[in-house]
Amino acid sequence: MENRKKGITFILLSSLFFALMAATVKFLGDMPTAEKIFFRNLVGIFVAFSLVKKSGSSLIGNNKKLLILRSTFGLLGIAAYFYALANMKLSDAVILNKMSPFFVMIFAALFLKEKITKKQLIALVTAALGAILVIRPGFDSNLIPSLIALMSSIFAGVAYTLVRQLRKTDSAATVVFYFSFFSTIAMIPFMLSGSFVIPTAVQALALLALGLFAAVAQLFMTNAYRHAEASELSIYTYANIVFSSVFGFVLFQEIPDIFSIIGAFLIISAGYLNYRAKEKEQAEKAAKLKLEQKKQRSTV
Repeated sequence: MENRKKGITFILLSSLFFALMAATVKFLGDMPTAEKIFFRNLVGIFVAFSLVKKSGSSLIGNNKKLLILRSTFGLLGIAAYFYALANMKLSDAVILNKMSPFFVMIFAALFLKEKITKKQLIALVTAALGAILVIRPGFDSNLIPSLIALMSSIFAGVAYTLVRQLRKTDSAATVVFYFSFFSTIAMIPFMLSGSFVIPTAVQALALLALGLFAAVAQLFMTNAYRHAEASELSIYTYANIVFSSVFGFVLFQEIPDIFSIIGAFLIISAGYLNYRAKEKEQAEKAAKLKLEQKKQRSTV
């Protein structure tokens, strides 16, 4: 129980720092996305490197093709997310980005042959309705950024699904290092091609803060998963929406409208349904394992 409490505390802190990262991206406004991504991951390289060394994992990795593929989709997800953050309300971008667990569910069913339960199907439909309310399909100026925000969650969903496969061959530290290194190097050609803006003193500090917030968020997340299972903590990651809404109001005077509030409520509710479905599945597996062990002991 003590470990679970620590895990929840760490995941809430991680959500807070990811919200700070998102607010910093928005604060940087029209600065090129490639530049934001570069500095976001530059700090991350050093953090990930220390995690790899501490865990005794491999820097090179074992499944290189899958590591590169995961890094590519992760990078596409970050690029789409950063674009959305700069071009729409902070809370709306974060809400749509939090659709990623539901896309993981879909991709895991399609490619990993995992079954979707009735509860999870209800969660998917509920989340989709929430996303529609936030996007509010129409032909206004917010449609494109909203769709790109949704795309960020699709790319993230692919990346997280690939991480499930990578667990069989590589450590979490190696996966994070690969992503940070790959994303940083991949941005250099874009920056050299003319999309580099010399930052002002304030922007330089914000870029440094961007990298630090992301790195600290990653560290808290890593520590959270050391103390509790991912399935136990998943529901608490939605605190990111609450933190982002507060930062959006305080820093940018953004007030979510009624559609966004209802949409967020539906997506968080869907997340809770998914959490309960996973909790039930794990309990059934544990009970089945306990029964099998009992049978084995009785036959000895």
